[in-house]
Amino acid sequence: MALIVQKYGGTSVANPERIRNVARRVARYKALGHQVVVVVSAMSGETNRLISLAKEIMQDPDPRELDVMVSTGEQVTIGMTALALMELGIKAKSYTGTQVKILTDDAFTKARILDIDEHNLKKDLDDGYVCVVAGFQGVDANGNITTLGRGGSDTTGVALAAALKADECQIYTDVDGVYTTDPRVVPEARRLDKITFEEMLELASQGSKVLQIRSVEFAGKYKVKLRVLSSFEEEGDGTLITFEENEENMEEPIISGIAFNRDEAKITVTGVPDKPGIAYQILGPVADANIDVDMIIQNVGADGTTDFTFTVHKNEMNKALSILRDKVQGHIQAREISGDDKIAKVSVVGVGMRSHVGIASQMFRTLAEEGINIQMISTSEIKIAVVIEEKYMELAVRVLHKAFGLENA
Repeated sequence: MALIVQKYGGTSVANPERIRNVARRVARYKALGHQVVVVVSAMSGETNRLISLAKEIMQDPDPRELDVMVSTGEQVTIGMTALALMELGIKAKSYTGTQVKILTDDAFTKARILDIDEHNLKKDLDDGYVCVVAGFQGVDANGNITTLGRGGSDTTGVALAAALKADECQIYTDVDGVYTTDPRVVPEARRLDKITFEEMLELASQGSKVLQIRSVEFAGKYKVKLRVLSSFEEEGDGTLITFEENEENMEEPIISGIAFNRDEAKITVTGVPDKPGIAYQILGPVADANIDVDMIIQNVGADGTTDFTFTVHKNEMNKALSILRDKVQGHIQAREISGDDKIAKVSVVGVGMRSHVGIASQMFRTLAEEGINIQMISTSEIKIAVVIEEKYMELAVRVLHKAFGLENA
C-alpha cells in the first residue's frame, strides 16, 4: 500500500463529467489499497472569470479581497469531487486550505507556504477516507485566506506530498508528460520518459507551463518523487522527474528541451551614473513592491554612465515603470526609463551542456541565420536563455528544436 498525492488541473475538472472521470481514476487507486489525497484546481476558466468580476468593481482590486474571491473556485471543485467519490461508494472528505491549515505568509495573491498541519489528513486517511484538498490556497497567521499565485495548485500538491511523506506525487494535466517543447508550436516535439529535477526546474523557470516552478523547487528540496501524467488517457507512464542523471546521456551533446515565455516585459534605465550601489537603487524599490525581476544586464558607456536593463512579468511592467519614474529617476538622474512588452524569452536546457562546448555558438548561429536579433542573454550551467522580439518567438523555437535534433528519439 502506498500513499499517493494526485493533483488535477483546471482542464481535468472542467465540468461534472470530467470530475466523474477523476473520481473513477481515484477509485481505481483506492481499490488497489492505496491511500489517496486529491488536490484540485478550480474549473478551467473559473479563476479568470472571478478576477474579471472583481475588476468590474475595482480596476486594481485589493489583494486581500481578491484572494477571498478567487479561492472560491477551488472550494466548488473540492465539494463536487468529494460528491463524485461518494457516488461511487468511496468515503471522501473535502478540505479548504484553511481547514487543512496550509499556513502561508501574508503576501496576498502570491503567498508562500510556511507550514502544513497534516494531522487531520493523516487521521482521515487512516480511517479510509480520500481527502480532497483545495489547491492554490492557504491561510496566514491572522486567519486571512491567501492564494499562492497562478499555477499554485501544483505547489499545494507537492507541499502536501512532502508533509505527508507520500510515496509519489502525480500531477495530472491535459498533456501526457513533459515534452521537448510545446507540441502546439513544434508538432515534432516528443515526450520525455525522464528528466532531471535540475532540467525541469530550469524549464519551469524559463516558461514551460507543464509544472509551476515553486512546485519543482518543493519537490527538489524535499525529495518528492514527481510524475506528470494525462488525466485524459487511461494508460501511460508519463514523465518521471528524477534526481539521477544518466551518465551515458551526459556524454552526448544533448539538449533536453526548449522553453519559451511570452509573459515578460523589458525595462531599460539609460544614462545612470556608473557607481557602486546603482543596481540596488534601481531594483530595491521594485523588489519592495513585490515585483519579481528575471534577467538583468548592465552596459557601461564611454561617458561614465551605464544602461541598466531587466525583465519583469508583463502584467507588472506599468507598475514597475511608475515606481521607477516616481521614486528612482530623479534620485539617480537617469536620462530615460522605458518599457517594451513586445518581447519573448527562448531558452535551451540540458545537463549535457556541462560536458560539451559549442551549445551557445550553435544557438546563436541558428538564430542569426534566421535574422533573429538577440536583445539579452542569460546563462547557467545547464541553460542558455535569450530575449528576442515576440513576433520571432515561434520561429526561434522551431529552428532551435530542429538544430539540436530534439525530434529524434
